[in-house]
Amino acid sequence: MKRDDTVPYPSPVTHGSAPSTQQPRPVEPLLALRGVTKRFGGATALDGVDFELMPGEIHGLLGENGAGKSTLMKILSGFQAPDEGEMTLRGAPICFSSPAEAKAHGIGMVYQELSTIGALSVAENVFLGDQPTTRGGIINWKQMNAAAEAQLRELGVRVDVTRRLGALPLGLQQMVEIARIVFSGAEVVILDEPTSALSAPEAERLFASMRELRARGKSLIFISHFLEDVLAVADRVTILKNARRVATMPAAGLTKQRLIEMMIGRDASALAATYQEGVELPPPVEAPPVLEIEGLSIPGAVRGASLTVRAGEIVGLFGFLGSGMTEIARALFGQVQPQAGVIRLNGRPVQVHSSTQAKRLGIAYLSENRRATLFPRQEIYKNVTLAHLDHLVPPLFRRGSELGIAEQMVKRTGVRPPNPHLLAGYLSGGNQQKVVLGRWLTRQPKLLILNEPTRGMDVGAKREVLDLIKGLKAEGVAVLLLSAEPETVMTEADRILVMSKGRVTKEFASERVSKDLLMAHA
Repeated sequence: MKRDDTVPYPSPVTHGSAPSTQQPRPVEPLLALRGVTKRFGGATALDGVDFELMPGEIHGLLGENGAGKSTLMKILSGFQAPDEGEMTLRGAPICFSSPAEAKAHGIGMVYQELSTIGALSVAENVFLGDQPTTRGGIINWKQMNAAAEAQLRELGVRVDVTRRLGALPLGLQQMVEIARIVFSGAEVVILDEPTSALSAPEAERLFASMRELRARGKSLIFISHFLEDVLAVADRVTILKNARRVATMPAAGLTKQRLIEMMIGRDASALAATYQEGVELPPPVEAPPVLEIEGLSIPGAVRGASLTVRAGEIVGLFGFLGSGMTEIARALFGQVQPQAGVIRLNGRPVQVHSSTQAKRLGIAYLSENRRATLFPRQEIYKNVTLAHLDHLVPPLFRRGSELGIAEQMVKRTGVRPPNPHLLAGYLSGGNQQKVVLGRWLTRQPKLLILNEPTRGMDVGAKREVLDLIKGLKAEGVAVLLLSAEPETVMTEADRILVMSKGRVTKEFASERVSKDLLMAHA
């Protein structure tokens, strides 16, 4: 197995002591994987991977979609078992048969899509499944609330623990999930894309809590495609590529560019430079408007927003969590009802009361939450044809026709592995997103709304998905692209609108725009 730039974890240094000729005793890994291999049918997800996590360490795990990160973490958290290799925890061999067994051994995972329950209180979520009870078997609310408040305070979070969790910002919900994992006794905490939906201040609060956990002796694995975030908080990083480990090294002194080069190759230089220097937006698109919004207001979310998207145009909508972008998308797809304002489609006023009506009008919506739109235990072909089954496939010939349509979409979107019979849950996050996008391409929409279409993706997978979107633009589809990633809207949009606290604060067209400029108006 190829290994480059692999650097051992440094031994502890005793400051202020007399020099000694005796070599310091090396720190033993808390968790170690040796030669771990995992296959799914004919596809190899992990190929002889080694990985070590030291006591009191934040370890960044990086790689393209399909590199093997998710599979490695599923093995660690007990969802899957390796086909080959061995794992040790505190020097003892382990092999988990379930997540409950991994949890019992002190390994907990915080997923990108949170597993908390919004209808319950903060305290109930901290103690989810393990609420303290009185001798009579009744929940001891006073004890639970006090313990939850203390647990959150240790992570630097002060919140009314009796409040309904769903009423809190996503960043606080995430901290509650982390507190639940830590409270369960986890010594190893795995964080899967924890900053992908957080604003900059929320991410900083998360980093502070991660450092606090490290100071308390916890060990953290930090999976992210936000390379700056990894460099800001990690002690070491491991990079996977094509199911193998290619590097493990200290984070100090590394740059984003160096990480990109190791992940996908040196051809990433131009892309990285574009991110930093800004881009020149193209001349305006001369085509009739497909979508017009005037004075749209949604209680508690959007205040008097107006925008236009023309045929063959990509309009980027940029903003942080709570800006109102998602609520606009959901209103266009009939999932929430605006209080005021006008929506026009091809010049005609419309009132969209349901997603079924939206689809009939030619509106497609790719949600930011893959879990809500994907059926992981169903085959790829069923996920692709699901939204338009009755229109596309006669019942008598359904399965064969479904497969034919799905094979075309799998090829068009570049799903890997290109097997429509594979369960969607076995795919990496980026390939799952391609499946969802393929679903909406089976019937070409007039208006395609994309909410964080590249969320949780590496640079290479982002490029593939965004090239598909540009292809639709060339075919005359109007595209509304929502993202909290400045790079995404900068490199893809013809025009960019910035939203902040429910309002459109700035529009950029036919001019140079930079990341700093976008963030200044958000």
